[in-house]
Amino acid sequence: MTARAGARCALAAAWLALAAAPVPGRAGPPYFTDDPEPVELRHWEIYLATQWSRDRDGGLSGTAPHVEVNYGALPEVQLHVVAPLALARPASGPTAWGLGDLELGAKVRFLEESPVRPQIGVFPLVELPTGDADRGLGAGEVQAFLPLWIQKRFGPWTTYGGGGWWLNPGAGNRNYVALGWLLQREVAPGVTPGVEVFHTAARTVGGTSETRVAAGLVLDLSEVHHLLVSAGRTFGGGDALQAYLAWQLTLGPRDRE
Repeated sequence: MTARAGARCALAAAWLALAAAPVPGRAGPPYFTDDPEPVELRHWEIYLATQWSRDRDGGLSGTAPHVEVNYGALPEVQLHVVAPLALARPASGPTAWGLGDLELGAKVRFLEESPVRPQIGVFPLVELPTGDADRGLGAGEVQAFLPLWIQKRFGPWTTYGGGGWWLNPGAGNRNYVALGWLLQREVAPGVTPGVEVFHTAARTVGGTSETRVAAGLVLDLSEVHHLLVSAGRTFGGGDALQAYLAWQLTLGPRDRE
């Protein structure tokens, strides 16, 4: 996670009620791979974002947009929600747009980083079937992701990754493993590019595994405003092109002396 500071703003609470649909496997913005570092106590991270995937047949799916909110509720504990507006446009057929599946989670770091050891945490997620599965806007079942994440810094370099088990009920579906790793470097103050590899096993009976390779960039425009972007390609399965774009706010109480 890039360094993020905050400034006081009560507006953040209202954003929790906004609608926006998580894509299964989407994790630490702007990447699929996540890290174990929770938001600071009583601080907020708010993302207004869109994420897209285009398969080799020309079909599009994604969010238009989604809102993600993370809050440091306790020391080493971050609460998480993604509220969605999902869009599905198959290569042939009508375009569907509406409420997608709501994502809830809690990130817990149980080992802090030291000069010789990485930090480690868990980030269980639950996907609630609030979207219309018949229109391609949701999974139609409660899903859950149970991952473990590890991170280590080396000067301007940061590397993190891990993975876990997706519980994926439903006719024709199967539970599957998802694994990812990322390397990023702050090349100038507030400018942090990175690259990731993210792999998922087959999600359906008779399906195939997929591997995503992507590059991203985080721009810290100020202590409050940030721009995040990534783009990549998934090999296997539908061989999709993917992209992510977000404006992020980092908000919280001013430091007390």
